[in-house]
Amino acid sequence: MTGSGERVVAHKSWEQAIVWIGGPVLGAVVGWLVKPLAAWVATLPWAPMQGPFELAERIPGWVLVGGGALLGLALAFFVSLDMLRVVVSAERVVLRRGDDTTEVDGAKVSAVFLDGKRIVLLGADGAELAAEKTDLNAGELRDAFTASGFRWLAEGDPHAGEYRLWVEDTPDLPPGADALLKARKRAIGSGEDEDVRLLRAELGRLGVVVRDDRKRQYWRMTRTG
Repeated sequence: MTGSGERVVAHKSWEQAIVWIGGPVLGAVVGWLVKPLAAWVATLPWAPMQGPFELAERIPGWVLVGGGALLGLALAFFVSLDMLRVVVSAERVVLRRGDDTTEVDGAKVSAVFLDGKRIVLLGADGAELAAEKTDLNAGELRDAFTASGFRWLAEGDPHAGEYRLWVEDTPDLPPGADALLKARKRAIGSGEDEDVRLLRAELGRLGVVVRDDRKRQYWRMTRTG
């Protein structure tokens, strides 16, 4: 439930239905295909690892279909948790993904823009007050923010030209930032998305804004950094 004047941008009911219905159905289809595929591979004398395929061939079809549906349901659950919900009013902006909620004071937001697949709330000093990956409709996001009085930057990041490629032991960074960027590089390489996000926030406290491009990190300083 939203308050007066709040605008919500979220995935449509039919999009969520596709996830919740499509996941189990796709899983069941894959499970149904396992048995004939295993039977076919088991007939190939040159195929490696015949044992697992012979075992799969002996499993009852309903077990494979049911197991596939359950796996599809689990996948749908995690996909739904990753769906972003944005609540916008002149007083605040709330970004909610699963149990994670970020709330930003509307008075501190100087501009909003899309940076690739991220929605970014920019502060007056150039800091990123919030940044979340999203596949929500860009037009709906723009309309929600502009209707609440926020400045929407259709051209994207106004600081795009200020970013520099990070290399280890960069001398121009504030104390501690280079160590955080090293840790973040390791987190990116190992797919630790939560650590990547937390380290971005820690860098922001030092006045360092970071963006990623093909696992390379680029950085710039805020006006107060």
